[in-house]
Amino acid sequence: MNLPPLVQSFVLHFGEMGSRWGINRTVGQIYALLYVSPEPLCAEQIVEALGVSRSNVSMGIRELQAWNLVLLRHIPNDRRDFFTTPSDVWQILRTLAEERKKREVDPTLSVLRELLMQKPDSEAERFAQARMGEMHGLIEQLTNWYDDVRQLETERLANLLALGAKVTRLLETKDKLVSFALPRRKRGADQDPGGSSSAR
Repeated sequence: MNLPPLVQSFVLHFGEMGSRWGINRTVGQIYALLYVSPEPLCAEQIVEALGVSRSNVSMGIRELQAWNLVLLRHIPNDRRDFFTTPSDVWQILRTLAEERKKREVDPTLSVLRELLMQKPDSEAERFAQARMGEMHGLIEQLTNWYDDVRQLETERLANLLALGAKVTRLLETKDKLVSFALPRRKRGADQDPGGSSSAR
């Protein structure tokens, strides 16, 4: 299988980026190839397209399956296993985020919780625990935000991302409305039900 130049450039780039993302170069290339392939591919086709060994392809596919990033497909009258990626790029993004959270964020939170529960024996440990507490609080806040956001429908999530810096302006507007409403509420509280000011 000869890859078109455009596809080859994409596949090679994903392979180079793979090592920066913590995955093997071949794994990155396999994923990129499956992502842009119009049809599911079997291991032999992947070997031919990438020029790598069958064992590397088998290991790469197993790793991608462990990340839930490739799907197994069967073709009628063909006993071989074929592989593809989810067609919805948002589903891929959600899967990546969830898998990275399980592998990187959740273990870190567990270790931090365990360390924060220990009684410090020195001023150095008290200082370290205070810093760990700040880190734990931030990561937990981000995790709670992620849990809320992942419940959103894809359309709403796309709209949220499209807002970008407009979210800041929306929050500023909210703050102005709140600060404007608070004095009026206070003035209302200072009056009795009949409308006259209460005695001071």
